[in-house]
Amino acid sequence: MNLSLVMMALGTFRFGLSNGGYQEFSREAGYRWNKVDRLGRAPALQYAGEDAQTATLEGVIYPHFKGGLRQVELMRLQAGTGVPFMMVDGLGWVWKKWCITGVTERKKYLMRDGAPRRIDFSITLQSYGADSGGLSSFIEDLL
Repeated sequence: MNLSLVMMALGTFRFGLSNGGYQEFSREAGYRWNKVDRLGRAPALQYAGEDAQTATLEGVIYPHFKGGLRQVELMRLQAGTGVPFMMVDGLGWVWKKWCITGVTERKKYLMRDGAPRRIDFSITLQSYGADSGGLSSFIEDLL
């Protein structure tokens, strides 16, 4: 596969023009604030750190044009390994480790044998987080 056609790499799976290309990418970042009760005053909020980020990739596969019928199945197999995967986008940005938390597939325009002409897919990811704390975690965050 021509690497210039890779939009995003998640572990061994490559999203791109010649296979499961996505048309939408959404990302959500959360921040944790704990409520601290105070005597005779309104509660205060204490910042507790970043929450795990979530990302969703939504796309369309035309299996008879490129990539074949088993692309979403490959996503499910990778998700089923139970390990986080390094994610790198086509611009070279390293997104660190992410876990596949969901894979959705919608088959459309079925032929007589049941094969779809179009497969809409959605893959939901959650950031894995650093494995360690302290200085090594700080250095890992810089990379």
